Amino acid sequence: MQSKILSRRDLDFLLYEWLHVETLASRERFADHSAETFNAALDTCEQIATELFAPHNKKNDQNEPHFDGNHVHMIPEVQVALDAFCAAGLMAAGQDFDNGGMQLPCVVEKAGFAYFKGANVGTSSYPFLTIGNANTLMKCGTPEQIDTYVKPMLTGRFFGTMCLSEPQAGSSLSDIVTRAEAQADGSYRITGNKMWISAGEHELAENIVHLVLAKVPGPDGKLIPGVKGISLFIVPKKLVNADGSTGERNDVVLAGLNHKMGYRGTTNCLLNFGEGKFTPQGKPGAIGYLVGEVHKGLANMFHMMNEARIGVGLGAVMLGYTGYLHALDYARNRPQGRAPQAKDPAMPQLPIIAHTDVRRMLLAQKSYVEGGLALALYCSKLVDDERTAPASEQRAHATLLLDILTPIAKSWPSQWCLEANNLAIQVHGGYGYTREYNVEQFYRDNRLNPIHEGTHGIQGLDLLGRKVAMQHGAAFAALAAEVGKTVERAMATPELAANATDLAAAWQRIAVVTQTLHAAGDLNKTLANASLYLEAFGHAVVAWIWLEQALLATGKSASHDADFYRGKLQACTYFFQWELPKIQPQLDLLARLDTTTLDMQDAWF
Repeated sequence: MQSKILSRRDLDFLLYEWLHVETLASRERFADHSAETFNAALDTCEQIATELFAPHNKKNDQNEPHFDGNHVHMIPEVQVALDAFCAAGLMAAGQDFDNGGMQLPCVVEKAGFAYFKGANVGTSSYPFLTIGNANTLMKCGTPEQIDTYVKPMLTGRFFGTMCLSEPQAGSSLSDIVTRAEAQADGSYRITGNKMWISAGEHELAENIVHLVLAKVPGPDGKLIPGVKGISLFIVPKKLVNADGSTGERNDVVLAGLNHKMGYRGTTNCLLNFGEGKFTPQGKPGAIGYLVGEVHKGLANMFHMMNEARIGVGLGAVMLGYTGYLHALDYARNRPQGRAPQAKDPAMPQLPIIAHTDVRRMLLAQKSYVEGGLALALYCSKLVDDERTAPASEQRAHATLLLDILTPIAKSWPSQWCLEANNLAIQVHGGYGYTREYNVEQFYRDNRLNPIHEGTHGIQGLDLLGRKVAMQHGAAFAALAAEVGKTVERAMATPELAANATDLAAAWQRIAVVTQTLHAAGDLNKTLANASLYLEAFGHAVVAWIWLEQALLATGKSASHDADFYRGKLQACTYFFQWELPKIQPQLDLLARLDTTTLDMQDAWF
């Protein structure tokens, strides 16, 4: 029976035919691996996700966690699934052998994790955040902090979170006011509130390790304004004794759960730090431990935030992907209507996949989700290249590509794989709007991803305001070079030459418009329509990735797997005929330095 979580055939195509991940085994870090060990890990992920995560996805949504004033309660299936995840060693899949890990490449780790995101985004959030927390401390923490907090997270004894936003600050981290007062023993006392903290309270693990952004007051007792005053702290739910056991309760308290439209299986919390309900070591104030240097907190937290942005993009892809597979299965099995030329009402009805408009909606979904998955895995492979490529030039090139692609990898799937979910509902007709069918939940879950880890607006500002201009345009030039290589290869392939020409023209136009925007002489004008720039740029990137896939599929129509490759070619054709042309009017508007939205005044609303 074909999986309705993820197509393994598509995953194998991307990993082995396109990204050639088996060649990573030639690098020292992955020398103990091969395609066989990679496949074994993927098989394990698919099995656990299918058997233990997917079955309670709907139950998780319908019976969201609740707080009785002292404890958070959730359905027992969550604990069973996470215990199996941890027992399989998946929390440490990408970590060193010396730390009990599998030392898998990032691209294989993320490919495996895709199954969990598609199977149950609510339950999978707990390990997703824990892995990001652990990776951050591996880069920024002391050996003692790694031993005390990271190693228990890698076995699943402890779980982890990231605590950035505050009720009054939202995405404006420069305005946070959580305080960290230095103590004589080198620790800090943390006081303040954190909002929208996913997985911030539960009893799924022995402890919860919060990574908290806070400000250390200056000699005058005042907080330094702006982001320069931010530091990063470990604030555990329970203090950890010298022998590694958990001790007394820290002064971190759940004030209440937020009830979101999706991701209902993940607790989303308002946390109070230092409200005095608990008095660790005899006085109020949550005990925290500095990570890295004072006032370097945001830079350290960005290790987790950038990883989370690619992860959010992957999660958005997978919600769109499973929605597409559900819609495809429904369309193949739902009889309704007849061909336009059929006049006899006594003729049997056709499965709705026979209707052109349904095929249009399915093809659009296919182009979004398979393009989005390819983008996420490509970025994950760049992480491996950045860390382990043999030549320093390769590592530097990967870093540039990752820098410029991260805002796209987060935002493009959050917009277009959400649109795939929208179309999946439409394919289901009236049934798609009912809770009896899964696609309405996929849409609700995915609607959160345009907000997670920075809105489209924030990603657009990052891309246009920073990434395309960084190092005198070095990242933009690096990406343009990769696109140019693909265009050159496609130009030599008659079936794809027209697409190559269109992509080359689109990319050249983006380059010209980028220069126009940065030459405006007014930063407000440059950035006024940054979200539109992000959308156009992202579509051009995904068109490039589809051309890459089409190059592999060309000439294989006579293979034993011909239908798969024909599907790839048709999806590429769709994207170039229906999607890439959308960016031309967007670029026209950007080139005009349109100020319609900038000029709008509050009173005029």
